Amino acid sequence: MNETEGLRFRRVHRPQVITDDLPESRYKGSGTYSGKVFQVTLLSLGGFLLLPLLVIILILESPIHPEVFSLKEPPVMRGCWEPNLKLREAQRLFEDQIIGPESIANIGDVLFSGTADGKIVKLIGRRIHTVTRLGKLPCGSREEESSCGRPLGIRVGPNGTLFVADAYLGVFEVNPSTGDATRLVSGGQVVAGRKLSFINDLAVTQDGKKVYFTDSSSRWQRRDYLHLIMEATADGRVLEYDTESRELTVVMENLRFPNGIQLLPDEESVLVAETTMARIRRVHVAGLNKGGMDTFMDNLPGFPDNIRPSSTGGYWVAMSAVRPNPGFSMLDFLSQRPWIKKLIFKLFSQDVLMKFVPRYSLVAELHDGGICTRSFHDPSGLVAAYVSEVHEYDGSLYLGSFRSPYIAKLDLHKV
Repeated sequence: MNETEGLRFRRVHRPQVITDDLPESRYKGSGTYSGKVFQVTLLSLGGFLLLPLLVIILILESPIHPEVFSLKEPPVMRGCWEPNLKLREAQRLFEDQIIGPESIANIGDVLFSGTADGKIVKLIGRRIHTVTRLGKLPCGSREEESSCGRPLGIRVGPNGTLFVADAYLGVFEVNPSTGDATRLVSGGQVVAGRKLSFINDLAVTQDGKKVYFTDSSSRWQRRDYLHLIMEATADGRVLEYDTESRELTVVMENLRFPNGIQLLPDEESVLVAETTMARIRRVHVAGLNKGGMDTFMDNLPGFPDNIRPSSTGGYWVAMSAVRPNPGFSMLDFLSQRPWIKKLIFKLFSQDVLMKFVPRYSLVAELHDGGICTRSFHDPSGLVAAYVSEVHEYDGSLYLGSFRSPYIAKLDLHKV
């Protein structure tokens, strides 16, 4: 073997150095390519799904045009407002036999209420009797509500008749024995340039000559109450009806969702729950201060509904949604973010949104000076949900509801 062949042999059998870098470099190109394909696929899929949503957001008109407003930081829930479970001591009456008994009144031991299917009913013992129907059948759907009628506030007048505020049809005086109904104020009519679109609650003077009632909005009807709350428009009013002259006048305007109303003992002013603002206003309807307004109680820990007298000289206020502190209040958060409200109502219906509203029932007894003397709670609304009114009679509280299928009764001796 010559020298040249030896050199060739050594070149052929020269040892190879194998390192850990070789396999990585071998598959590096293919791994990067697969990752890019995955990323592109994921982004394409995301774009495919989001594009229709973006188109909907841009094209669809929001049904509400919310205004910016400010709420004070909710009060800390302690002292009188300390959470408890006392409302869970209540018992349900007429469960699944009555729908949405918003307001309650009594003549002796007989209770009266208006229901979601347009009826005025009287409750005697365990039986339910229909007094009258203010609207016409059919009833039961959102579209039919305006013709069916939706009785809300109900009071007993000095002559033993019932005064009823129907959200759509107007203000009525009803004979509880015969069922004869007389319309005092027609719903939907224009008063002082604005339409009566959402008649809510009412109060009657002791002589029956004056009826004061709230019209929650001239733009939104009862079936769109969540739109009204979220839009926060100041188009609500308090009106006065003279039963002798039949004159209808505006007492106060530019309120944000005026709701429950209650005459004070001197009958020179009424308390009005301004639901959106979580406060109770005092509107002067007679006397030297007639036409004026001040605040009875500001910055409540919940959104007030109806107001009714208590046996101790105070007032019961019902709240079906609270502003927890400590905690998070969605309505407080959204009050200064109208663009989020618009987006929400583009994407979801009112019925869907109601499922996300936390159920927390709170009733409180308030006295002059904005003093809370006691409160009863049902966190999560397990026993008494969607409370709208507290009617005190014979040592018990009867709790109305704008959508629950029962009346809840709380024995005050137990709490």
